[in-house]
Amino acid sequence: MKKPFLCALGAALYIIVIVLVVRTLGSLLQSQEETIIIPMTMLSLFVLSAAIMGFLFLSEPLQLLMENRKQEAIAFFAKVVGIFACFVAVFAILLFLI
Repeated sequence: MKKPFLCALGAALYIIVIVLVVRTLGSLLQSQEETIIIPMTMLSLFVLSAAIMGFLFLSEPLQLLMENRKQEAIAFFAKVVGIFACFVAVFAILLFLI
C-alpha cells in the first residue's frame, strides 16, 4: 500500500507546487502585456503535466502487465486512483471551508 500512496502523493504535491509557482509568477508578472509566450508556456506545462501524471499513475501497472501480473496491475492502478481521489476530495473540502 505504501507505493500507491507515494504515487498519489507525488501527483498531489506536483499539482500544489505548480499552482503555487503559477500563482506567484502571475502576481509578479501581472503588469506585463500578453504575448504568444503565455499560451505556449501553458500548453507546454499541460503536456509536461500529462507526462508526469502518466508516469506516476501508469508506470508500475504497465510494468506489472508486462510481467503477466494483470490482477496486481489493476489493483495497483485502482489504489493509486482511489488514493488520489481522496486527495481531490480534501482539496474540494478545503475549497468550501476557506
